[in-house]
Amino acid sequence: MAAAVSTETVNITVNDIELVVPKGELVVEAVKRLGLEIPIFCYHPRLKPVGMCRMCLVEVGFKQPDGTVRKMPKPQAGCTLPVSEGMAVYTDTDAVKRDRKGVLEFLLANHPLDCPICDRGGECPLQNNTLAYGPSTSRFVEMKRHLPKAYPLSQYVTLDLERCIQCGRCVRFTEEISGDSQLAFRFRGASMQPSTFQLTDFESKFSGNVIEICPVGALTSAKYRFRARPWDLQTSPGICTVTPCGTNIWFDHRSGKFVRVNGRTNEGVNEEWTCDRTKFGHDFYNAADRLATPFRRDGEAFNAASWSEASQAVLAAFADGGEGVAVLVSPTLSNESLFMTQRLVRDTFKTNNIDFRPSGGLAWSERLENKYGLDPVGGTIADLEHAGSILVFGASLADEQPMTFLRVRKAWFSHGARVVVAHEVATEADSFADVVLRYNPGSAAVVAAGLRQLLAKVEGKFTPEHVESVSGVPADKLRAAAASLGENGAVVTTRRLAKPAAEILAVAAHETGRTFLHMGPHANTEGAAALGALPDTLPGGVKAETAGLDTKGILDAAAAGKLKALWLVGVDAFSLGDRDLVSRALENVETLVVTDYRPTESAEYASWLLPLALPAEQDGTYTSSERRVQHMGAILQAPGEARAQWQVAQELAARSGAAPVFSTSEVRSLIDSVAPDYASLTMAKVIDGGELLPRRGQSPHDLEKLAQTLGGL
Repeated sequence: MAAAVSTETVNITVNDIELVVPKGELVVEAVKRLGLEIPIFCYHPRLKPVGMCRMCLVEVGFKQPDGTVRKMPKPQAGCTLPVSEGMAVYTDTDAVKRDRKGVLEFLLANHPLDCPICDRGGECPLQNNTLAYGPSTSRFVEMKRHLPKAYPLSQYVTLDLERCIQCGRCVRFTEEISGDSQLAFRFRGASMQPSTFQLTDFESKFSGNVIEICPVGALTSAKYRFRARPWDLQTSPGICTVTPCGTNIWFDHRSGKFVRVNGRTNEGVNEEWTCDRTKFGHDFYNAADRLATPFRRDGEAFNAASWSEASQAVLAAFADGGEGVAVLVSPTLSNESLFMTQRLVRDTFKTNNIDFRPSGGLAWSERLENKYGLDPVGGTIADLEHAGSILVFGASLADEQPMTFLRVRKAWFSHGARVVVAHEVATEADSFADVVLRYNPGSAAVVAAGLRQLLAKVEGKFTPEHVESVSGVPADKLRAAAASLGENGAVVTTRRLAKPAAEILAVAAHETGRTFLHMGPHANTEGAAALGALPDTLPGGVKAETAGLDTKGILDAAAAGKLKALWLVGVDAFSLGDRDLVSRALENVETLVVTDYRPTESAEYASWLLPLALPAEQDGTYTSSERRVQHMGAILQAPGEARAQWQVAQELAARSGAAPVFSTSEVRSLIDSVAPDYASLTMAKVIDGGELLPRRGQSPHDLEKLAQTLGGL
């Protein structure tokens, strides 16, 4: 049993109430333990304290031997002052009230009184603090400063200089959290303003966060500008489905329409941050060309049809189709939709021709958990924060796994982790990496083998000199990388990394006691793999007796005229790669069914076009790239007759004689009956922050296969 962690504490009083708190805790945080709150502007619990705004002033003293309290001569900033033994803090004295009024009076001297038109109106800390702690009237009668209004920092962020109170939150975020340091203070005094260097565009991939942490209306969203008021909005908890991280969000909507996304706190996933893809990438909910009813092709035109007609036509084309039919599904669908679709394909269509992967990926027998007995995702995003060293291999985390990127950077910035980046192109993580290994395209596996040989201290042909001759990575840099990675830590890559390199890294992580994260690139890649949306794998990881065709095989078969029917569920086939192959494939199938939320390029070839409900328009669960299962309820009403894919699949199955399924809870019961990992989950935990699928542990059973892989490099 692990020993309990001991935290040194001190005794203080807050407003004469005795309190025991951790030594060194900031006063602004200590008072929260009593349900009190000190007003703040510049302070943010995830940023370093700077004491710039002075709104958090409190009176502080120390108990004397005779029991009296000797106060400091002036009020102190509660956001920068750590507690110590015998400290006495007073948050509501006459002096504190007077000073707060003075601070607010100065802040408002030049602040425009445009709350009625400000996008922050109704949710503005300056507005709230002024009402709670500010003066009732202003003594300032002179002309206020006037500066450019609505200056576009970027396509997403708008700056109103007149409203800026120079708290520095935005600048500090770019320096401490996102790490791009694109914002800085220019000029001094009343002219001080946050802006980019040389007035270039604010191109951070996390720029939307500065809008949320700005305590006034200085930084606002260009997409939300003048669209709504907080009291007009309905706010519902949701999760992001445009990135694979499972980012928790607040989904704001009005009159049945999506309005905006804000970050929602989940300490295990995104803390409270979002990437710009999450923050600004959900406008597709309001697409003008949303499909609202099924359509049937009549010659060159599409005519509206009923779901009954569409279901009969799909069954006629696919039922008992065997090797002559196939389905490609999107890895952004819910667990329920993926499961019901693969069950329909196998039980009703009588085929294993189903896949969610653009390029086919690893065959079942070669998947890491089956080939080596290794857990493909052996850690969590939050675990990375405390890793002593981190190897980021073949992945641009800021693009592919944005929340993982922020954790890796936090591990380096806040906890001193050593980071090594290996990639064939430059990435954002290079800026804080101890060592960067830039290898030639196609040589990732050789570099991985060289690192394994150094880290695991095994003999072989992949010496630093051999690796240099093949990959272009200098031998001394490879040795420096191994030295930086030390004895433990984590290895992070994504499923976009080619198979040999991923396998070698997985085994190397096991051999050296490192956590291995092989993370999927889409919102539900892990769920699709675990629930059987594969040609060779059934739900629960059971191997199919006869493997079906993978994505490439399906397109090849269709192009050769070997498929009579193909169903694209949430997939635009032209996004899969070879456009010529896709075009021939779609032209040569007798029946092409396209299910999507709007017409795609593939829909031009469709025989039937079916409307798909989007994630926030249905109840469902999703498995993130760290294998965390989270729930999102129906927030919006799907347009017209659009349906969730699980509903479409269950209706087709029911028409074929299967027992009908009426709710997602019933679907989850079916999942639990065949997928033990999902059966172990507690729905209450899934709803409240998510729950991780069980880890398999690290128990490789066939390392001879690794030797064969290495021998072929």
